[in-house]
Amino acid sequence: MQHPEEIPRLPVRCRSCGTELAAGLLACPSCHALVHAERLGQLAYSAEQAGTAGEALVCWREAFELLPPDTIQQRAIVGKIDALVKQLDHVQPPKPKSAKGKVAAVGAFIVFALTKLKFLALGLTKMGTVLSMFLSFGVYWSLWGWKFAAGFILSIYIHEMGHVAMLRRLGVKASAPMFIPGFGALILLKQNLPTPREDARVGLAGPIWGLGAAIASWLLGLAFHSDMAIAIAKVGAWINLFNLTPIWQLDGSRAYRAFSRNQRIIALAAVGVAIFLAAGDVHGILFVVLAFGVFRLFEKNIGKTGDTRALVEYVLLVAALTALASLPDKI
Repeated sequence: MQHPEEIPRLPVRCRSCGTELAAGLLACPSCHALVHAERLGQLAYSAEQAGTAGEALVCWREAFELLPPDTIQQRAIVGKIDALVKQLDHVQPPKPKSAKGKVAAVGAFIVFALTKLKFLALGLTKMGTVLSMFLSFGVYWSLWGWKFAAGFILSIYIHEMGHVAMLRRLGVKASAPMFIPGFGALILLKQNLPTPREDARVGLAGPIWGLGAAIASWLLGLAFHSDMAIAIAKVGAWINLFNLTPIWQLDGSRAYRAFSRNQRIIALAAVGVAIFLAAGDVHGILFVVLAFGVFRLFEKNIGKTGDTRALVEYVLLVAALTALASLPDKI
């Protein structure tokens, strides 16, 4: 949903028939002419002239918001958005062909890592994020001590910034992360995600970054013989695994939206294997993921083609997070 100031000013009367228009209308009630036809034309031209898929996505996404729901024009734009998301999926970095190229690749990786760190720091420039983070930190400190609270908050923050990174890549406007004690954190979307493919990309980006944070914490625990870091890693794995539950607004639900029925069966099979191989107290979380996955298997209006990338990411996340959560508590 856009802020009012971001929506082009509504004409007082329809340019086609002169009918007076109420605020918020997207089409004339008399002649059905598009209210924002001029702006839509500008956006279509800008999208066609865009240099990158990301830039084109920004234009088509704004156009989507200015069209009446479930119209031929809006469905056409949904198709363009889906095609552009597919295009972003297949963007691959060039492979080095020489020693100089390999050195350049290492340099590019270092720059990439520093860019991600800069991106994580950027989220801390938002006052709402910082204040809500400190509020949650105080609550968790009173429960578990400041060291665990700090690591726990950082794990949640990295997970949420994974969502933010993917939203930016897809040209979707959203709020900065807001922390809620006892709940975790959330991001409010200011625009819709009209296709299952992009919904899955955004949903699974959080657990992917969360898995990275958990692995980093585990490696720090091994390097410095810190049981606290190991505990933070395992809790991070549990939380991200729970987020794969296909219910409500959890990340797993966004992924399931992109799965065909057969893909949902494969996802359930992966969770079943994880239950069989898991150790420790992670079984409870996996049974919850499995139970809701079975429920979603009998939904109506399930897509026939599905999204292979989303399925692969989901299965790998289940496997990796289960393995990490099953490791010993102490070094």
